[in-house]
Amino acid sequence: MSFYVYLSGEIHTDWRDEIQRGADAAGLDIVFTAPVTDHDASDAAGDHLGKPENSFWRDHQSSKVNAIRTRTMIEQADLVVVRFGDKYKQWNAAFDAGYCAALAKPYITLHSEDIVHPLKEVDAGANAWCTTTDQVVETLRYVLKA
Repeated sequence: MSFYVYLSGEIHTDWRDEIQRGADAAGLDIVFTAPVTDHDASDAAGDHLGKPENSFWRDHQSSKVNAIRTRTMIEQADLVVVRFGDKYKQWNAAFDAGYCAALAKPYITLHSEDIVHPLKEVDAGANAWCTTTDQVVETLRYVLKA
């Protein structure tokens, strides 16, 4: 069985690469997609549409352009992995998880134990909660090879 997996969330570590390497090593037939992970490029996604009067409108413009990619890839995915890192608050990742829940799209959360409480609603809607990328790969292996 082939799967499309969207890797949402935190962009400051190599967790996406770890999952992709693990899936490759396990021989899993998975196509991975992701948001734009270049922070500056993402912030500037709407700049070509004109110079807004303030930063709120710049962010608004860019978030709408980024949403074209994000929504399309989430809708096309068979499964979404949503990563919450320890360093920054990833409100966009929480939004992606909520979007998955609204679409009845299966998703896995990936985060440490110390942020279980603030993510309790997000985790409650998830099909699995993982603390390591190895657990994500093992979950994918089970889903595809069991």
